[in-house]
Amino acid sequence: MITVRDVHKHYRVHSRQPGVAAAVRALFRRNYTTVEAVAGISFEVAAGERVGFLGPNGAGKTTTLKVLSGLLHPTSGEVRVAGFSPKERKDAFLKTITLVMGQKQQLLWDLPPAETLELNRGIYGIPRATFRSTLDELTKWLELGPLLGKPTRQLSLGERMRCELAAALIHRPTVLFLDEPTIGLDVSMQATIRRFIRQYNERHGATVILTSHDMDDVAALCPRVVVIDKGKISYDGPLEELVVRIRPEKRVAFRLSHPADPAALEGLGRVVSVEGERLVLNVPNAEVRGVVARALAELPIEDMTIENAPLDDVVSELFARTRAARAAEATPP
Repeated sequence: MITVRDVHKHYRVHSRQPGVAAAVRALFRRNYTTVEAVAGISFEVAAGERVGFLGPNGAGKTTTLKVLSGLLHPTSGEVRVAGFSPKERKDAFLKTITLVMGQKQQLLWDLPPAETLELNRGIYGIPRATFRSTLDELTKWLELGPLLGKPTRQLSLGERMRCELAAALIHRPTVLFLDEPTIGLDVSMQATIRRFIRQYNERHGATVILTSHDMDDVAALCPRVVVIDKGKISYDGPLEELVVRIRPEKRVAFRLSHPADPAALEGLGRVVSVEGERLVLNVPNAEVRGVVARALAELPIEDMTIENAPLDDVVSELFARTRAARAAEATPP
């Protein structure tokens, strides 16, 4: 469904020193620097996949999504989405995709969302019967009933985001580019948006590329992740495999009936935290069974959980390793 081959995207950026004199000089002679936002990335996404596109600020995530949606043209390389070249912006292509950016909106501020939805119906040439069927479906999934008639400016952030999704999906696209769709939302609303995205993907076989700094979004929705840093891909594969590769250990948390004797913790694993009756350990995967058996025998345990290392920690460590490796390659022997 999506093919990206050796794509580069460069920007020429004007730079000058502060001050009136520098501003006057810049009128006659400008200094430019070239910024390489995307530095030769390649990947493919199959139809129906949900892929997390991760990276720190400035890594090139949003630039890549804009290239995939045709808003930006790549400096070099090849991009195909659903058989189309995005930069051509053909009508058939635009009816196939949608781009949702959590920090931007398409709803008309002083009009109710129903007006934007009706406008989009006309733009996409959606038959009225299809429009009504799709709107009924989206209204049910996103609980839009009382929101569609209110002016957009009177909606809360969470309510507005649900209406934004409806406006973005009213033409039933089969490729979804989602850039921080849950940013600024409370925990309950984040769960609602995640559940809806999964339902849409499963019902319509839609292909989803999601960028988010909230690792809960990624863990809930994306079996596969592509990690980009400084315009280059540092990992592309199953999320579970990334976790095991970077942190081959489990996080074991105990709730005790009373604080444990520090001597009893020796040899159980690396202590992450001890806060009163709560104890958290990092334990190598191969040793989990033995550590749990010993802890049950020797500690006053009331409750216990075993989880993978937090995804935030895993991704942060991957960034650190990748940058260290690149720095080592750049350092002359």
